[in-house]
Amino acid sequence: MAAPGPLAPETVGAILRLDSEARTGESVAMDLLAVVTAIVGTAVVAVILWDAFETILVPRRIGRRVRLTRYFYLITWRLWRALARRIRKPSRREAVLGFYGPLSLLLLLACWAAGMVLGFTLLQMAALGADGFAPGEWTRALYMSGETFFTLGFGDVTPATGAGRLCSVLEAGMGFGFLGTVVGYLPTMYAAFSQREIEISLLDARAGSPPTAAEFIARLPRDGGGALSAQLLRDWERWSAQLLETHISYPQLAYYRSQHLNQSWLATLTAILDSSALILAGVDSLPEHQARLTFAMARHAMVDITQVFVTRRPESFPDRLEPERLRRLRERLANSSYALPASAEYEQRLDALRLTYEPYAQALAAYLLFDLAPWVHDGERRDNWRGGPWDKVVATAPATHRASEDHF
Repeated sequence: MAAPGPLAPETVGAILRLDSEARTGESVAMDLLAVVTAIVGTAVVAVILWDAFETILVPRRIGRRVRLTRYFYLITWRLWRALARRIRKPSRREAVLGFYGPLSLLLLLACWAAGMVLGFTLLQMAALGADGFAPGEWTRALYMSGETFFTLGFGDVTPATGAGRLCSVLEAGMGFGFLGTVVGYLPTMYAAFSQREIEISLLDARAGSPPTAAEFIARLPRDGGGALSAQLLRDWERWSAQLLETHISYPQLAYYRSQHLNQSWLATLTAILDSSALILAGVDSLPEHQARLTFAMARHAMVDITQVFVTRRPESFPDRLEPERLRRLRERLANSSYALPASAEYEQRLDALRLTYEPYAQALAAYLLFDLAPWVHDGERRDNWRGGPWDKVVATAPATHRASEDHF
C-alpha cells in the first residue's frame, strides 16, 4: 500500500484555521465564565455588606422585606419554635427558647463571614481567568480567601495576578473591619439587654411575679401618694421609650428571654398598658395625665415592635378580661384605695382602650412564644424576691408557700 502523500498547503491552512477558531471559542467561553463569576462574587459581597450595615449600624426599622437577615431569622426561628413546642415541661421549653437569641446571633455572624469568604473566592477565581477554573484551584482559592479575610497571614498561598492582589487587600481590610464591628456590636447588644432586665426585675415587688395590672394598682402608694404614683408611671414611660429604641435598632433583642421564667419584656409592657388603661378608664385619686402619657408611649412601643415581626393581623384572639376575671380583678382592688367603679360606662371605656393594644400584644406573644401577663392572678402567688431554696429550713417564709418552677 502506498504511503500517503504530503498534505496540500490549502488543507494545512484550513486545519490551522479550524484549530485557531476552536481555541478562540474556548478562550471566549472562559472569559465569559470569568466575567460571570466576577459578577456573582461582587453581588455576594455587596449583599452581605449592605445587610450587615443595615443590621448593625442603621439605628432604625428597615421597611424592606427582602433582606438576608430577615430570611435568616424567619427560617431559623420557625425551626427552633417547632422544636420548643415539642417540649412539654414549661421550664425546659423556656430554657431551650432562651438559647435561641445568643445562638442565632452567632450563627448570623458566621453566615456573614462565610458569605464574604465565598464571594472573594469567586473574585479570586475570576482574576486568574482560565487558570482559576482548573482542577484544584477552587479549594486553593477558598483557602486563600479564608486566610485573607481572617487576617491569618500565613503567606503559603498568594495571588498571582494584579487583580487578585487587589482583591486580597480589599478582603483583608473588610475582614479586619468586620471583626472590629462585631467586637463593638456585642457589648452594645448586651448593655441594652441588661438595662431592659434591670427595670423588669424592679417590677417584681411592684406588680408581682408575673406582673399583673391588679397588683400594680393595688401596690401603688396609698392616700396622699399621687406624686409618687406619677413618678412611678413616668419611669415606666421612659422604660417603654428605651424598649422601643433598642428593639427597633436591634430586633434580635426581642428573642432574648429574661432570667426568670415568669418574667419577660412583653409581659412587662403588657402589664404597664393594662395598668394605664385601668387608670384612664376612670379610677379616682390616680394621676390620669401621667397615665395617658405612659399609655401612649407603651402602646407606641407595642405597635412598632409588633410590626417588625408580625405583618398579618390575627383574625381572632382570646378575651384576656372575661367577666369572671373582671370580677376577680374588682375583688382584688376592692379593699385598696383604688377600687374600680362599678358601672357599664367604665367597662366600655376600658374595652375601648384594650382594643388599641391587645391584638398587637397577642400576635407578638403567639409569634415569640411568650405568655402574656394576666390582669389578675388566679390565686395567691409569691413574688420572686420572696422565694429561696433555704426558706423552709431557716423558717423565713410561711410553710404554706411553695417554690414554683417558674422562678428560675
